[in-house]
Amino acid sequence: MLRQLWYNSITKEKRGNIMASEAKKLALLRILEILKKNTDHEHPLTHSEIAEILRSEYGIEVERKAVGRNISLLLEADYDIVTTKRGVYLNGRKYEPSEVRMLIDGVLSSQHIGVKHSRDLIEKLANEENKYFRKNINHIHAVNDFNKGDNAEVFYSIDIVHEAIENGKMVEYDYNKYGIDGQLHRSSFQRVSPYQLILHNQRYYLMGYSDFMKTITFQRLDHISNMKITDKPAIPITDIAGYENGVDFKKIATGMPYMYADEPERIEFIADKAIVDQIIDWFGKDIKIDKTEIEYLYKITLKSSPMAMLFWAMQYTDECEVINPMTLREKIKETIIKAKEKYER
Repeated sequence: MLRQLWYNSITKEKRGNIMASEAKKLALLRILEILKKNTDHEHPLTHSEIAEILRSEYGIEVERKAVGRNISLLLEADYDIVTTKRGVYLNGRKYEPSEVRMLIDGVLSSQHIGVKHSRDLIEKLANEENKYFRKNINHIHAVNDFNKGDNAEVFYSIDIVHEAIENGKMVEYDYNKYGIDGQLHRSSFQRVSPYQLILHNQRYYLMGYSDFMKTITFQRLDHISNMKITDKPAIPITDIAGYENGVDFKKIATGMPYMYADEPERIEFIADKAIVDQIIDWFGKDIKIDKTEIEYLYKITLKSSPMAMLFWAMQYTDECEVINPMTLREKIKETIIKAKEKYER
């Protein structure tokens, strides 16, 4: 208040001098922004060019020598600024251009990040590089061409889950499924003790213990809406049978590729050599591969959720045959017979 009264009492000319003085104090910050936005090893700027940008874009009048002094201060602060005969440029950045492209591709391909949020994140990542970097990317305009989730609540739900886990509270929410109109509709109300968020196949899954089903569940975060933290204390995961030592990520992996929570079992199947590469892609390298009497067939042994394995094996009925356990083999057989009956109608 006193500063404002003092400022109002002085002459217009003095006010202008004060504003100019304060603007010059920002020169150091603005020069760093100019170097970040406009330079790289192929596009250096002279001190005079930097002074002109300060004047035209920021309204800061400084001499060429003042630009040099500010750059020296930035060098003393360990900024990687290189001086050449053609000018100066900012060399060191938080990310390499290839790293930014990789992060942008990750955002672009993530199905749990909606269109608007994808654009916003890509814009922030692109701002980490200079203006010449933008000429090499067209992702911001291509977001609509990718299969993106419809649920804008995903990032809000992530924050809620982390807060609930930290405070040891249950969460409740609506779980939704797609209808014939292509839109998400409320399917059920859920209350769970949250333990972990797991990213699998470009989608987030909430791992929790269902208060109603009395079992561990994995539910897609992009199908969850209206999530709230309750006053009910969460059931510690160490109280859940099979999880006495906490979250077992190796056990979780056996429920892949479809994130089923049924008890994993030892599974054996015969597979064509042609799909061994795909088997490793789906189940990882922690599997056993043995030769058989037939040159192009291999026996695969792994641990997995029988339900997940049922759906996986149905995709490869021509290339694989489950031999153990017999209960799973019979279930696959029944499913194939029912499918055959449908197609023979």
